[in-house]
Parts: sequence; C-alpha cells; structure tokens
Amino acid sequence: MIAAAFDYAVADSIDDAIRLLGEGGDDAKLLAGGHSLLPLMKLRFASPSLLVDIGRIDGLRGVDTGGDSFRIGALTRHADLQDRRDMGLLAAAARKIADQQVRNRGTIGGSLANGDAAADLPAVLLAYGGSVTVRGADGEREIAAEDLFEGYLTTSIAAGEVLTEVRVPALAGYGHGYEKFNRRAEDWAMVGVSALVKASDGVCEDVRIGLTHMASVPLRAGAVEDALRGQPLDAEHIKAAAEHAAEGTEPTGDLNATPDYKRHLARVLCERALTTAAAA
Repeated sequence: MIAAAFDYAVADSIDDAIRLLGEGGDDAKLLAGGHSLLPLMKLRFASPSLLVDIGRIDGLRGVDTGGDSFRIGALTRHADLQDRRDMGLLAAAARKIADQQVRNRGTIGGSLANGDAAADLPAVLLAYGGSVTVRGADGEREIAAEDLFEGYLTTSIAAGEVLTEVRVPALAGYGHGYEKFNRRAEDWAMVGVSALVKASDGVCEDVRIGLTHMASVPLRAGAVEDALRGQPLDAEHIKAAAEHAAEGTEPTGDLNATPDYKRHLARVLCERALTTAAAA
C-alpha cells in the first residue's frame, strides 16, 4: 500500500528536532532508520502528518565503552553493533535482527522508541537493566528499561521528546545466550529469550532473562531467575528453572503460533539460552 500524505522536515540538531516536533503536535513523528515506522505507514497503521528526519544530526552515533557501562548513540545502526564481541548479549541480538539490509539501516534508538514487544532489542535492554536518555522542551531525563515499555507500541517517551542515548551496564563476568524462533530470518520472533548468567564455582550467582513477544511488552522471566539463582549450573537445574519461563506471561495468538505454542517455545528457548550463557 501507499502511505497517506505527510509533510517532511530535516532537523539539523536535537534542539531543532524538538522545535519541529512541537510545531507538528501529536501527529508528528521522528524518522531515523525508518525500518519500524515506514512499514506501519505503508499499511496505514500509522499516519503522521509530519516526519522529522533526525538521520543527519551529528553526535547521535557511536559507542562509548568507558567506565562500567556502554553508552550508545540513538542513531547507531544494528550493523555497527553486530560484530562488537565486547558488547556480549547486545551484539548477539543485533546479529539476529532481520537481515543485513535491515541491520545496515535500522537504529537501536528507533527500535527501542517503537516499543514493539516482538522486536529483539527491547527485551535485551530489559535483561541488562539498562536505560535510555531522552531530551525535550523541558530538558533531559533518563528512563529505566522497566519504566520505558507501557503497552503495545507504546512507551513512556513523551510527544516532543527525542531519544538521544542508550545505556547498558557492562556486566563483567557474565556469560550470555540469545535464542529466538521464527520461520524466516527476516521475520519477527515468535518468541525470543535473552539470558545473562554470572557463575561462581559452577553455581549461579546472578541471572537475568528477557522475554520477547510473550506479552504486549517485553518481560523479565522472574520465576526462572528465582529458580536458578544460587543453584548449580548443570543441565538438570537449568532445565528445571526453564520450565518456569511462561509464568506471568500473556502471549497472544497470531498467524504463526498459538499462545500455548509460544509458552512451549519460551521454555525450550530459555533452556537453550541459559545453557549457552552458563558455558560462556
């Protein structure tokens, strides 16, 4: 289909983007890589009256690895992260986003701001316990991952605010595993599991698990974390913990999978992701 008519403006700075969004009102939307918004516009699920292109703003790309966290510019592309072995789980997830053409254009900030629970990165950010920084007319604020995702395609980023930076803790000493199931590489995940595990003498000292597409928002698998923390990281205990993966979830049925099948996938993929993370 063809998108509805819209106006288009190019912002030359963050402040300029904020000004343009303010002038455009609630129907104005930001355009970065375009791989989240443009498909919705073509299907007329989204019909913004104004697109504010922030793709040429300097300073919103790149990764700062100093200190105990990674600071990632919102316009950093998935392709810029996929080969960063020092970035662990984040890089592993980036390598599995759609196909290389999408990764060459899609941005980490755009993916998170879109708030799609079927996307790869929201659950990864949640597993890390990361945050995003946004700037608007009233100044700058930081939003923790657990406060960012409010509902289907809905985040706590206010109209008129621009996501400028993503921050995730480095989590030294953690192994990681990322598993997702889909029919084709470029499809959204039916279910995805992000796992971070810290071991001490073969025992789980800490574990963090994010679930993709198991509700209208990304989720932490708290029941699995509670079951595994403090237990030996052997196949028996990992499998037993993974059996709790569907607890507290509300997956919806779709053309690809029923809710029960998604719950089954969550348990299977959780066991695989935890096994990989524990062995790292």
